Amino acid sequence: MEKHVLTAPLKLLRLLIAVTLIALSAVHAQASTTAEGEQPATTEPALPPPAALPPTAVVSAPSPAQTTVSAPTQPPSSATLPIMPFDLWDRIRDGFALEPLRDDRLVYRQIAWFAARPDYVERTVERSRRYLYFIVEEVQRRGIPMEIALLPIVESAFNPHALSRSQASGMWQFIPSTGRLFGLQQDWWYDGRKDVVAATYSALDYLQKLYDEFGSWELALAGYNCGEGKIRREIAYNTAHNRPTDYQSLNLPDETRNYVPKLMAAKAIVLEPQRYGLVLAPIPDEPYFAVVTTRKKLDTKLAAQFAEMSPDDFLMLNPGFNRPVISLYFNLEKTILVPAGIADRFVARLEDHNVKLLSWKTHHLRRGEALDKVANQFGLSSEELKRINGISRNKKVAGGGTILVPDKPGTPKGTLETDGKPESEFSAPGQPSRSRPNRKSSHKSKSKSSHVAAKAPAKKTNKPAEK
Repeated sequence: MEKHVLTAPLKLLRLLIAVTLIALSAVHAQASTTAEGEQPATTEPALPPPAALPPTAVVSAPSPAQTTVSAPTQPPSSATLPIMPFDLWDRIRDGFALEPLRDDRLVYRQIAWFAARPDYVERTVERSRRYLYFIVEEVQRRGIPMEIALLPIVESAFNPHALSRSQASGMWQFIPSTGRLFGLQQDWWYDGRKDVVAATYSALDYLQKLYDEFGSWELALAGYNCGEGKIRREIAYNTAHNRPTDYQSLNLPDETRNYVPKLMAAKAIVLEPQRYGLVLAPIPDEPYFAVVTTRKKLDTKLAAQFAEMSPDDFLMLNPGFNRPVISLYFNLEKTILVPAGIADRFVARLEDHNVKLLSWKTHHLRRGEALDKVANQFGLSSEELKRINGISRNKKVAGGGTILVPDKPGTPKGTLETDGKPESEFSAPGQPSRSRPNRKSSHKSKSKSSHVAAKAPAKKTNKPAEK
């Protein structure tokens, strides 16, 4: 009786095992048929409709201090398992919100232009990886369409050193007057139009101001390109003649007429790069740089060493510094961008009192003092001394200004003065003065972290070229 009771469960167990093996064999056979036979049919996806805006995220701005480090908000992490960052392109796609243009023939023409230049697209994407996370964070924080984060593709191909024929400069292509009105300081030492953080804040301020006035992002973008005065005049003309006043109905310059279509073409490529034979290299959805705020003056090459970067790569993050010395006399504090993982080591090296931070000093040129003689005295060629000081090669030196020279043993003792007028700003002998009348503005300004942004723009025209 006991033996019979034990054998019943064993038979049931053997039956279950047999059924399981039969089921696994069937699944395996089906998989083999799929692998060896025809592949499942696929269809090419159409362009997806714009997605709703994602919820806004707050980005903390750098706070001034003796030497501080700040960085955009880090993505969530786990204490036990490492989490790979998401692709930033996915986040950008989720934030697209602009409606397609009524007439999209110009958009297709711009898409074809990009598709025919894969190397150009690749270089643009490679440059963008330094800045795009910061821009996306700020665009999302403001709750504006994510297409705006792609605007530097149109403006400068994400080249912060770009300079147009109309003297529009930087990644966002500000002309000097508009840059000043939006708080971007410009002087011999520093050009805020090329500053990655300050220029991004000012460009988005400007675009939001234009959107508030025109009630349309297409018109705001057109105003950013050709000036809001032109847009006002064309809207008034069409209104007076009972014509539509949307972007595509206005009589605009050719560059401006193609401006929004080019941005929409960039959007289409980000949505489906493979559809146009292009590849967008993934960009991690995490900060690329941290912001170090300091009062110290130091050599640009030394700062690059502290940041564990080449001088050229350092200036791609800090293109606003015009001279081999980081010294801003208009403000005792300055912000330096360094790779996110390097910030703490950078600060520690900056605070090392055993390291000499400066190897340059200022030299006051006397009237009639030959530049060749000064260059030879400090171990430089005349051409190199002119390049360092922003003096054109063929310009005759007037004298009376200040130049930068190496601080080497055996040379006259000097300091790094920051209140002397640079020699490059003096007119050459026999030439009219380059000084311009001081134009007053009644616009009010507001303070925004490390820069001041005025709320009234001037006309902006730009035609960037890839540099």
